[in-house]
Amino acid sequence: MLAIISDIHSNTPALEAVLADIARRGVKEILCLGDVVGYGPQPAECLDLVMAHASVTLLGNHDYAVLYEPVKFNTGAEAACFWTRRRLELEADRAKRNARWDFLGGLQVKYTLRGDDYGMGELVFLHGSPRRPVNEYIFPDDIYNNPAKIEGIFDRFSHLCFVGHTHVPGVFTPAPDFYAPSEVGDVFETDPHKKALINVGSVGQPRDRDNRACYCLIEDEAVRFVRVEYDVDAVVKEVIAIPELDDYLGVRLKEGR
Repeated sequence: MLAIISDIHSNTPALEAVLADIARRGVKEILCLGDVVGYGPQPAECLDLVMAHASVTLLGNHDYAVLYEPVKFNTGAEAACFWTRRRLELEADRAKRNARWDFLGGLQVKYTLRGDDYGMGELVFLHGSPRRPVNEYIFPDDIYNNPAKIEGIFDRFSHLCFVGHTHVPGVFTPAPDFYAPSEVGDVFETDPHKKALINVGSVGQPRDRDNRACYCLIEDEAVRFVRVEYDVDAVVKEVIAIPELDDYLGVRLKEGR
Protein backbone atom coordinates (compact mmCIF):
# COMPACT_ATOMS: atom_id res chain seq x y z
CA MET A 1 0.00 0.00 0.00
CA LEU A 2 0.96 3.62 -0.56
CA ALA A 3 -0.43 6.50 1.51
CA ILE A 4 -1.19 9.87 -0.10
CA ILE A 5 -1.58 12.91 2.15
CA SER A 6 -2.16 16.55 1.25
CA ASP A 7 -3.04 19.98 2.60
CA ILE A 8 -1.79 19.59 6.15
CA HIS A 9 -1.78 23.34 6.71
CA SER A 10 0.28 23.48 9.88
CA ASN A 11 -2.15 21.26 11.82
CA THR A 12 0.06 18.96 13.90
CA PRO A 13 -2.66 17.02 15.78
CA ALA A 14 -4.34 16.10 12.49
CA LEU A 15 -1.04 15.07 10.89
CA GLU A 16 0.02 13.02 13.91
CA ALA A 17 -3.34 11.21 13.93
CA VAL A 18 -3.02 10.39 10.22
CA LEU A 19 0.59 9.23 10.57
CA ALA A 20 -0.44 6.98 13.46
CA ASP A 21 -3.26 5.51 11.37
CA ILE A 22 -0.90 4.91 8.45
CA ALA A 23 1.61 3.18 10.74
CA ARG A 24 -1.13 1.04 12.31
CA ARG A 25 -2.02 -0.23 8.83
CA GLY A 26 1.58 -1.18 8.17
CA VAL A 27 2.01 1.25 5.27
CA LYS A 28 5.68 2.01 4.67
CA GLU A 29 5.60 4.74 2.01
CA ILE A 30 3.94 8.15 2.14
CA LEU A 31 3.61 10.77 -0.61
CA CYS A 32 2.62 14.32 0.27
CA LEU A 33 0.92 16.51 -2.34
CA GLY A 34 1.86 19.80 -0.72
CA ASP A 35 0.57 22.65 1.42
CA VAL A 36 2.39 21.42 4.47
CA VAL A 37 2.20 24.97 5.83
CA GLY A 38 -0.24 27.89 5.75
CA TYR A 39 -3.40 28.68 7.76
CA GLY A 40 -2.53 26.73 10.91
CA PRO A 41 -0.48 27.34 14.07
CA GLN A 42 2.31 24.73 13.84
CA PRO A 43 4.27 25.09 10.56
CA ALA A 44 7.68 24.08 11.90
CA GLU A 45 6.37 20.95 13.60
CA CYS A 46 4.48 19.85 10.48
CA LEU A 47 7.49 20.42 8.26
CA ASP A 48 9.63 18.29 10.57
CA LEU A 49 7.08 15.45 10.53
CA VAL A 50 6.69 15.49 6.76
CA MET A 51 10.45 15.64 6.26
CA ALA A 52 10.80 12.60 8.49
CA HIS A 53 7.97 10.48 7.09
CA ALA A 54 7.22 11.34 3.44
CA SER A 55 9.39 9.85 0.71
CA VAL A 56 8.18 12.50 -1.76
CA THR A 57 6.67 15.93 -1.06
CA LEU A 58 5.34 18.26 -3.74
CA LEU A 59 5.03 22.04 -3.81
CA GLY A 60 1.65 23.48 -2.85
CA ASN A 61 0.50 27.05 -3.37
CA HIS A 62 0.86 27.88 0.34
CA ASP A 63 4.34 26.38 0.45
CA TYR A 64 5.18 28.58 -2.54
CA ALA A 65 3.59 31.62 -0.87
CA VAL A 66 5.62 31.21 2.31
CA LEU A 67 8.81 30.64 0.34
CA TYR A 68 8.27 33.45 -2.19
CA GLU A 69 5.05 35.50 -1.99
CA PRO A 70 1.30 34.94 -1.72
CA VAL A 71 -0.47 35.52 -5.03
CA LYS A 72 -4.22 36.18 -5.15
CA PHE A 73 -4.67 35.12 -1.52
CA ASN A 74 -7.46 36.51 0.63
CA THR A 75 -6.48 38.69 3.58
CA GLY A 76 -6.56 35.92 6.18
CA ALA A 77 -4.56 33.47 4.07
CA GLU A 78 -2.00 36.13 3.19
CA ALA A 79 -1.55 37.15 6.82
CA ALA A 80 -1.11 33.49 7.78
CA CYS A 81 1.64 33.12 5.16
CA PHE A 82 3.54 36.12 6.49
CA TRP A 83 3.17 34.87 10.08
CA THR A 84 4.36 31.41 9.01
CA ARG A 85 7.43 32.89 7.36
CA ARG A 86 8.29 34.85 10.49
CA ARG A 87 7.72 31.76 12.64
CA LEU A 88 10.17 29.75 10.53
CA GLU A 89 12.72 32.57 10.40
CA LEU A 90 12.70 32.96 14.19
CA GLU A 91 13.78 29.36 14.80
CA ALA A 92 16.73 29.57 17.20
CA ASP A 93 18.30 26.31 16.03
CA ARG A 94 20.18 27.29 12.88
CA ALA A 95 20.41 23.73 11.57
CA LYS A 96 16.66 23.17 11.92
CA ARG A 97 15.89 26.55 10.38
CA ASN A 98 18.10 25.93 7.35
CA ALA A 99 16.84 22.38 6.90
CA ARG A 100 13.22 23.55 6.73
CA TRP A 101 13.96 26.32 4.23
CA ASP A 102 16.09 23.98 2.13
CA PHE A 103 13.26 21.46 2.14
CA LEU A 104 10.69 24.03 1.00
CA GLY A 105 13.07 25.35 -1.63
CA GLY A 106 13.66 21.89 -3.08
CA LEU A 107 10.05 20.76 -3.48
CA GLN A 108 9.15 19.47 -6.95
CA VAL A 109 5.82 20.21 -8.63
CA LYS A 110 5.08 16.81 -10.17
CA TYR A 111 5.85 13.18 -9.45
CA THR A 112 5.15 10.18 -11.69
CA LEU A 113 5.11 6.54 -10.63
CA ARG A 114 4.53 3.29 -12.46
CA GLY A 115 1.52 1.57 -10.97
CA ASP A 116 2.41 -1.99 -11.92
CA ASP A 117 2.67 -3.09 -8.29
CA TYR A 118 -0.96 -2.04 -7.76
CA GLY A 119 -2.45 -3.37 -10.99
CA MET A 120 -2.58 0.18 -12.37
CA GLY A 121 -1.05 2.19 -15.18
CA GLU A 122 0.95 5.39 -14.77
CA LEU A 123 0.21 7.37 -11.59
CA VAL A 124 0.67 11.14 -11.64
CA PHE A 125 0.83 13.22 -8.45
CA LEU A 126 0.38 17.01 -8.25
CA HIS A 127 -0.97 19.60 -5.87
CA GLY A 128 -3.32 21.55 -8.14
CA SER A 129 -3.92 20.16 -11.62
CA PRO A 130 -2.02 18.62 -14.55
CA ARG A 131 -2.28 21.95 -16.36
CA ARG A 132 -1.10 24.17 -13.49
CA PRO A 133 0.43 21.88 -10.89
CA VAL A 134 0.70 24.39 -8.06
CA ASN A 135 -2.42 26.52 -8.16
CA GLU A 136 -5.27 25.40 -10.44
CA TYR A 137 -8.39 24.35 -8.55
CA ILE A 138 -10.54 21.49 -9.81
CA PHE A 139 -13.96 21.82 -8.20
CA PRO A 140 -16.77 19.23 -8.23
CA ASP A 141 -19.05 21.86 -9.81
CA ASP A 142 -16.69 22.10 -12.79
CA ILE A 143 -18.35 19.01 -14.25
CA TYR A 144 -21.43 21.20 -14.79
CA ASN A 145 -20.00 24.70 -15.07
CA ASN A 146 -16.86 24.04 -17.09
CA PRO A 147 -16.82 20.59 -18.74
CA ALA A 148 -14.26 21.82 -21.30
CA LYS A 149 -11.88 22.46 -18.40
CA ILE A 150 -12.31 18.88 -17.18
CA GLU A 151 -11.75 17.56 -20.70
CA GLY A 152 -8.54 19.58 -21.03
CA ILE A 153 -7.30 18.31 -17.68
CA PHE A 154 -7.94 14.67 -18.59
CA ASP A 155 -5.93 15.16 -21.78
CA ARG A 156 -2.84 15.75 -19.61
CA PHE A 157 -2.46 12.27 -18.07
CA SER A 158 -2.78 8.66 -19.19
CA HIS A 159 -4.37 6.76 -16.28
CA LEU A 160 -4.69 8.10 -12.72
CA CYS A 161 -3.90 11.56 -11.42
CA PHE A 162 -3.89 12.43 -7.70
CA VAL A 163 -4.40 16.02 -6.51
CA GLY A 164 -5.30 18.06 -3.43
CA HIS A 165 -5.73 21.85 -3.23
CA THR A 166 -9.54 22.12 -2.92
CA HIS A 167 -9.67 20.08 0.31
CA VAL A 168 -12.69 18.21 -1.09
CA PRO A 169 -12.07 14.46 -1.57
CA GLY A 170 -13.61 12.50 -4.42
CA VAL A 171 -13.19 11.00 -7.87
CA PHE A 172 -13.53 12.73 -11.24
CA THR A 173 -14.15 10.65 -14.35
CA PRO A 174 -13.97 11.83 -18.00
CA ALA A 175 -17.75 11.79 -18.61
CA PRO A 176 -17.42 14.27 -16.78
CA ASP A 177 -18.67 13.08 -13.39
CA PHE A 178 -17.69 13.52 -9.77
CA TYR A 179 -18.21 10.97 -7.01
CA ALA A 180 -17.82 11.80 -3.34
CA PRO A 181 -16.19 9.06 -1.23
CA SER A 182 -19.58 8.09 0.23
CA GLU A 183 -20.87 7.41 -3.30
CA VAL A 184 -18.19 4.76 -3.90
CA GLY A 185 -18.30 3.25 -0.43
CA ASP A 186 -14.98 4.96 0.39
CA VAL A 187 -13.23 2.63 -2.08
CA PHE A 188 -12.79 3.49 -5.76
CA GLU A 189 -12.04 0.41 -7.86
CA THR A 190 -9.66 1.30 -10.65
CA ASP A 191 -9.57 0.01 -14.22
CA PRO A 192 -6.20 -0.06 -16.02
CA HIS A 193 -7.95 1.01 -19.23
CA LYS A 194 -9.85 3.97 -17.78
CA LYS A 195 -8.78 7.37 -16.52
CA ALA A 196 -9.71 8.99 -13.22
CA LEU A 197 -8.61 12.06 -11.30
CA ILE A 198 -8.68 11.60 -7.54
CA ASN A 199 -8.68 14.38 -4.97
CA VAL A 200 -7.26 12.90 -1.77
CA GLY A 201 -8.82 15.52 0.50
CA SER A 202 -7.12 17.43 3.30
CA VAL A 203 -5.35 16.26 6.43
CA GLY A 204 -5.43 19.57 8.25
CA GLN A 205 -8.37 21.56 6.90
CA PRO A 206 -11.17 19.43 5.37
CA ARG A 207 -13.87 21.33 3.50
CA ASP A 208 -16.48 18.67 2.77
CA ARG A 209 -18.45 19.24 6.00
CA ASP A 210 -16.61 16.38 7.72
CA ASN A 211 -14.10 17.69 10.24
CA ARG A 212 -12.05 14.49 10.38
CA ALA A 213 -8.64 14.42 8.71
CA CYS A 214 -8.69 12.81 5.26
CA TYR A 215 -6.12 10.91 3.24
CA CYS A 216 -5.98 8.10 0.65
CA LEU A 217 -4.42 4.67 0.34
CA ILE A 218 -3.44 3.13 -2.97
CA GLU A 219 -4.21 -0.58 -2.74
CA ASP A 220 -4.35 -3.39 -5.28
CA GLU A 221 -6.59 -2.09 -8.09
CA ALA A 222 -8.29 0.36 -5.71
CA VAL A 223 -8.00 3.71 -3.96
CA ARG A 224 -9.35 3.93 -0.42
CA PHE A 225 -10.48 7.16 1.28
CA VAL A 226 -9.69 7.19 5.00
CA ARG A 227 -11.03 9.55 7.70
CA VAL A 228 -9.29 9.98 11.04
CA GLU A 229 -10.52 11.83 14.12
CA TYR A 230 -8.22 14.21 15.98
CA ASP A 231 -8.48 16.90 18.67
CA VAL A 232 -10.03 19.69 16.61
CA ASP A 233 -10.77 21.89 19.62
CA ALA A 234 -7.11 22.00 20.64
CA VAL A 235 -6.13 23.36 17.23
CA VAL A 236 -8.96 25.91 17.25
CA LYS A 237 -7.79 27.23 20.62
CA GLU A 238 -4.22 27.53 19.39
CA VAL A 239 -5.26 29.45 16.25
CA ILE A 240 -7.37 31.87 18.31
CA ALA A 241 -4.43 32.43 20.67
CA ILE A 242 -2.25 33.75 17.83
CA PRO A 243 -3.27 37.35 17.00
CA GLU A 244 -1.81 37.22 13.48
CA LEU A 245 -4.06 34.29 12.51
CA ASP A 246 -7.70 34.98 11.70
CA ASP A 247 -9.98 33.22 14.20
CA TYR A 248 -11.98 31.89 11.27
CA LEU A 249 -9.04 29.71 10.24
CA GLY A 250 -9.58 27.81 13.48
CA VAL A 251 -13.37 27.98 13.85
CA ARG A 252 -13.97 26.57 10.36
CA LEU A 253 -12.19 23.37 11.39
CA LYS A 254 -15.09 22.43 13.65
CA GLU A 255 -17.51 22.21 10.74
CA GLY A 256 -15.08 20.97 8.11
CA ARG A 257 -15.55 23.94 5.78
